[in-house]
Amino acid sequence: MPDSHDYEERHLRPRPAAWSGVWYDAEHAISGNSRFENLMDSQERDRLYRKGLEAFNSGHFYEAHEHWEEVWLKTLNPEKMFLQGLIQVAAAFHHHSRANLQGTRNLLLAGLLKLDQFPEDHGELEIENLRAAVRGWLATIEDGDTCDAKKPPRIKRRAVPRVRSTDA
Repeated sequence: MPDSHDYEERHLRPRPAAWSGVWYDAEHAISGNSRFENLMDSQERDRLYRKGLEAFNSGHFYEAHEHWEEVWLKTLNPEKMFLQGLIQVAAAFHHHSRANLQGTRNLLLAGLLKLDQFPEDHGELEIENLRAAVRGWLATIEDGDTCDAKKPPRIKRRAVPRVRSTDA
């Protein structure tokens, strides 16, 4: 039986999100696992992923959760865990809009636990800024504040460096 470190290296370690076609776990792609065949094509995935980001950043947290969940259902780890972290954070802010502070706290903790497994920039997003904002919300809630005066964070897209032509 493999030890937990071996499992983490093979299954939970973040991989580049820029692989074309689908987000996937390389082991399943190589093995021909039938789950791989049911994954979402990249155009549909990207469309739903962007719609989720737009919904989140405009304060429509339930809709963000729904868009990302469609992608999550047809994604394998490690991206599945990343998406679940985003979904849980979105759901947390939806709970906050309904004055459910305990649900907000629990989902922020669960989402942060998953997002902490990824680098500061992942999935074309600046994840570290989101994690810092979530930690701030959690600290405020722990201090007994309802966070009513706080604005939910926005998720920034990672700046893509421009490639300059060296042709003279």
